[in-house]
Amino acid sequence: MSLFDLAPLEAGNVKRPLAERMRPERLEDLVGQERILGPGKPLRREIERDELSSIILWGPPGVGKTSLARLIARLTRCEFVPFSAVLAGIKEIKAVMVDAERLRRAGRRTILFIDEIHRFNKAQQDAFLPYVERGDIILIGATTENPSFEVNSALLSRSRVYLLRSLSVPELMNLLKRALPVLKLTAADGLLEQIAIYSNGDARQAYNTLEAAAAASEGSEIAAQAVEDAIARKVLLYDKSGEEHFNLISALHKSVRSSDPDAALYWLGRMFEGGEDRMYIARRMVRMSIEDIGLADPRAMEQAIAAMQTVHFLGTPEGDLALAQLAIYLCAAPKSDASYRALNAVAEDVAQTVAEPVPMNLRNAPTRHMKEWGYGQGYQHAHQFEDAIVDMDCLPPSLQGRQYYFPTDRGMEQRIAARLAEIREKRKKKPQAGPVS
Repeated sequence: MSLFDLAPLEAGNVKRPLAERMRPERLEDLVGQERILGPGKPLRREIERDELSSIILWGPPGVGKTSLARLIARLTRCEFVPFSAVLAGIKEIKAVMVDAERLRRAGRRTILFIDEIHRFNKAQQDAFLPYVERGDIILIGATTENPSFEVNSALLSRSRVYLLRSLSVPELMNLLKRALPVLKLTAADGLLEQIAIYSNGDARQAYNTLEAAAAASEGSEIAAQAVEDAIARKVLLYDKSGEEHFNLISALHKSVRSSDPDAALYWLGRMFEGGEDRMYIARRMVRMSIEDIGLADPRAMEQAIAAMQTVHFLGTPEGDLALAQLAIYLCAAPKSDASYRALNAVAEDVAQTVAEPVPMNLRNAPTRHMKEWGYGQGYQHAHQFEDAIVDMDCLPPSLQGRQYYFPTDRGMEQRIAARLAEIREKRKKKPQAGPVS
């Protein structure tokens, strides 16, 4: 199929799916990929100069891989042959390659677009190599899988890989707003946001959901019930940048601080249903683990980081369970804000006192002259003393004797408090014992 054969396809039957009708016709209309297609970017220059080499487009579903390939077909003077790795085998590959070789001899180039190239096995991928090397074809492969693992190294070395990212909620809303005139309907921004959140960065999914909601709506406006039916869940008009966003995270935080797991799970569930960014929730729960639990249970932060990594690794909905388990753990953990208060007290002293020089006994002396100047003089190396406890001041002179950290008697901090009391008592015994021989 040549690029001229695409015209009737693009302008044809209005019954085609909305996602097909909304495919961009200019590079400027391709949303969300400015990092690789912005003005002056290498791929953009290659397309505009008609100097494209073989490329691999890697990204999640519905981010514009096929749309970009079709745009390249429009903007370059090449034959464009779409090819599905799901439907084609070696026989079909060879037939296409024969046509491509014939066209090259006639002075015309062929762009071969392979959707889901990761589905080809090694032998099928190897079949393209000689034609790519000879320049019979310009290969554009699209994949949702990591090319390093799914594309042959020989083919990969002859192609440039471009990563396309998932679309953000505002970007998807922008696309949905463009589609409303095509459907001859209107829709509230809150409903479009719900569709965008539900679509999880996938423009095709967003268009399909909008089209389903439009079909179920009566009149000139898309109904909330139609959107609920299309996404098979209750629509919660949740403004992730507005007051309700902050109210809900505040409710979750205060429920954890109050050791109320049932309330914490409820507010967490509300945020899930509203489509809140899971990594935002995870970051806030890491904060809870250090701000409200701290050293009363040092494992709380470990659990929070593990949950955050799980969310990043699994995504939704599986990662939601990790956040729920973390909420329960944080609620059950002993609470302490002693570290938080200690750091605030330090910040106050830093702001209100003179920034004194570091005491000489705490400075390193890497050169002979620095030793002569007194660097390191009076330093006591803890490991050379009994119990690794020394009677040496480490604060500036004006702050000596200041205490910032006051551990609670809860959880692990009870043991920390006892240990610090023991250390202080031993420091009082002067003169300090000499170095251990």
